[in-house]
Amino acid sequence: MGETTKAVTDTSFDSEVLKSTTPVLVDFWAEWCGPCKIVGPILAEIADEYDGKFKVAKLNVDENPDLTSRFNVMSIPTMKFFKAGEVVGEIVGAAPKNMIEAEIAKHLA
Repeated sequence: MGETTKAVTDTSFDSEVLKSTTPVLVDFWAEWCGPCKIVGPILAEIADEYDGKFKVAKLNVDENPDLTSRFNVMSIPTMKFFKAGEVVGEIVGAAPKNMIEAEIAKHLA
């Protein structure tokens, strides 16, 4: 995890994601997930590049099943975009950096 990527849990999710003053991309992932390992370094890069404008948070689905269920995550990796406490976008599966950045751009306006 990059220095600007934040791990969130059932306990910290509301304060770190739903009450965030900046948009947040939440990566729903697991240790055993191969595609998650591909996306992880891309998200760390994005977190560094967008620091202060957009937050990147990682939520381990195995350790936080309630949130995984609450947000209807059926497969991983799933990246959900939150703005003002609401889900405003989603990418399911490993996506290239340019696709993730295109989705981020929609939510920075």
